[in-house]
Amino acid sequence: MSVRTTGIEIIGMISTTLASEIYGKSIITGAVDPRFIAEFARVHEDGGFDRVLVGYGSTGADGFVVTAHAAAATTRLGFLIAHRPGFVAPTLAARKAASLDHVTGGRIALHIITGGSDVEQQRDGDFLDHDARYRRTDEYLEVLRRTWTSERPFDFDGEFYRVRGAFSEVKPLQRPAIPIYFGGASGPALAVGARHCDVYALWGEPVAAIRQSIAEVRAAAPPGRTPRFSVSVRPILGATEDQAWDRARGILERILELRGGTKTPARPQSVGSQRLLDLAAQGEIHDKRLWTAIAAATGAAGSTTALVGTAEQVADALLDYYDAGAGTVLIRGFDPLQDAIEFGRDLVPLVRAGVERRKPRVVAAGSPAP
Repeated sequence: MSVRTTGIEIIGMISTTLASEIYGKSIITGAVDPRFIAEFARVHEDGGFDRVLVGYGSTGADGFVVTAHAAAATTRLGFLIAHRPGFVAPTLAARKAASLDHVTGGRIALHIITGGSDVEQQRDGDFLDHDARYRRTDEYLEVLRRTWTSERPFDFDGEFYRVRGAFSEVKPLQRPAIPIYFGGASGPALAVGARHCDVYALWGEPVAAIRQSIAEVRAAAPPGRTPRFSVSVRPILGATEDQAWDRARGILERILELRGGTKTPARPQSVGSQRLLDLAAQGEIHDKRLWTAIAAATGAAGSTTALVGTAEQVADALLDYYDAGAGTVLIRGFDPLQDAIEFGRDLVPLVRAGVERRKPRVVAAGSPAP
């Protein structure tokens, strides 16, 4: 497996064309530019990122196909494919993912997003309510993992899935199973994610709130399961702190212009988005530089809290999350391609150096301690 497994894991995000809030287009768009996908992936690989997230939306491009193309343009970069349970049978999804794992040389992981919007779900014909969707995800992940790991055919009888003699001859290259990342902030999400995931993904909140979420997931995990944790934020960098804030306010102005002014977005169904909006209502800046104004302006549609400052200041803030227990950070910019270049050049090396400074030094037997 060529994806980093020690230290801090740094994840970016690629899209199928240049898109973000400042371009008036969702990063999970339906426009597909194969050359852009390849370039965007190579920028992250050259910048020292470990993985990139490939998003999912009910109107967007297929993440498995996008990943296959991007992987062919890179040699080391890992891919985190957002995957929504319920629209492909878990046995088939297991074989698709295992096949892609071999084709990419063991460079994929799945990010399970159960879905927090009825509108999104119903576009694909799903009319289950929120809690039922998470019960389905629970079964889905059990069947998925058993398909990857079982050495003999198995049966499964659940509320949503029933199989007889399920088996896959193709097993993941990464043994025993492909890594599972999981997102969701509601009570049912926490219970299911803690039971199944390798990495529990959190959106950017104050460090104290991240510590609390980590503690809640750990408490909910069954014996023997020790999930890792990821925090997702949007860095906004400047040569000086003042320049970074000037840039941040310029981004906000552009977003408001594209959205037609300061009209308050409708409150979302997603519990994670609701948490970010509640945070924004408490104040625009939290900790030293966690900025919530863009979350408020967009209805917290996705990861929309920002860290604003110089590369050194933002690196310190990311390391605060690492110290709180998040061994993975997911960072993407508002000007996605150019920001990924800047992050790789200026931010990623500082974060890795900070983690290295935190590692205990190994002293050879008989040598004096430093």
